[in-house]
Amino acid sequence: MIVIPLKEGENIDRALKKFKRKFEKTGIIKELRARQAFKKPSVSNREQKLRAVYVQHLQQQED
Repeated sequence: MIVIPLKEGENIDRALKKFKRKFEKTGIIKELRARQAFKKPSVSNREQKLRAVYVQHLQQQED
C-alpha cells in the first residue's frame, strides 16, 4: 500500500504528483502489461542478454 503523508496546507496537486511517482516506481503497471500475453522463457532470456550487451556497450563508450 502506498502512503503519501500530507503536510498542513500542502497542495493536493503536489500530493497527487508524489503518489504517481511512487506508483510508477513500484512497477505494477509494467508487470500487468507483461502478464497480458505469455512470453516464452527463451525470448525473455534473449531480451535480457541483448539489453545487458547494450548497457555494457554504453558503459564502455563512457569510459
